[in-house]
Amino acid sequence: MNTHFILRGFGRYAPERVMTNADLEKIVDTSDEWITTRTGIKERHIAADDQAASDMAYEAAKVALADAGMDASELTHIVCGTFTPDAMVPSTACRIQEKFGIKGQACVDIAAACSGFVYALETARGYIALNPDSKVLVVTSEVISRRMNWEDRTTCVLFGDAAGAAIVTAGEPGEGPEIKDIRLAADGSLGDLLTVNGGGSRYAYKLGETVGEEFFVQFQGREVFKHAVRNMCGICETVLKDNGMVKADVDVLIPHQANWRIIDAVGRKLEIPAERVFSNVDRYGNTSAASVPVALSEALDTEFVKKGDTVLIPTFGGGFTWAAALIQF
Repeated sequence: MNTHFILRGFGRYAPERVMTNADLEKIVDTSDEWITTRTGIKERHIAADDQAASDMAYEAAKVALADAGMDASELTHIVCGTFTPDAMVPSTACRIQEKFGIKGQACVDIAAACSGFVYALETARGYIALNPDSKVLVVTSEVISRRMNWEDRTTCVLFGDAAGAAIVTAGEPGEGPEIKDIRLAADGSLGDLLTVNGGGSRYAYKLGETVGEEFFVQFQGREVFKHAVRNMCGICETVLKDNGMVKADVDVLIPHQANWRIIDAVGRKLEIPAERVFSNVDRYGNTSAASVPVALSEALDTEFVKKGDTVLIPTFGGGFTWAAALIQF
């Protein structure tokens, strides 16, 4: 018997503080016109000094559980996608569990950068396939502002902080949005094109040592753009072909919200009209693993995505990792 993977609820959270392009003009050599024309980003949310990834994840997860009509005590697994965890140990998933005041669930973090949400969804599908009674919280949360070099205008204008969540269970067709298929991929040989090296075992620090630029996000923009567009489109074509579908069958495209140029290029290459491509990158910036669930939650709330829609979700992130999810609403 085939297992049907149902998305029971969605949630999102963004910190109260909003940093506009005008604010950035005051701290780095840039301009609203430069940022907007190259990225489509107008503003982004920045976590408060006392907010960590688990704090934001908890807020998004509470909304998702309420949307699903569930209590946290019903969960069997917590899967958290992040590259900005609270700490190396314990996992951010364990911290989220602690905030809910529950115990016993399996808790694990997923490190797939901007592909983290789709990678986490596939992990949830695996748990449910093995045990159909599983009820999985998939949550992604990023405090990228803590890994930004605010003197580097090529990176600090792009990113923001946010969290998104979804509840995944087994169910019957028609009970809710169904994950029809997922494809994952990676190419570690290209990993040095997008890095956050500082603090890892290869780039460790000694007590009292000052952190350097390697502690922050660094990437080669043109190369990332090229590989992102090529691989996002390629994996979308694969998942559609494997499911006997063509591009015209896609009602809504919700790509990873990296920047408008990548979103637009992917939409064009997949021949999906701009009016069927959802984007909120102008208000959030690139929130890495949180971008897809935040966008998906907003698309549902605004009825950009409606019941019956086939939604295609491509992602691309450091590693390099990329993925695609096909969801029937």
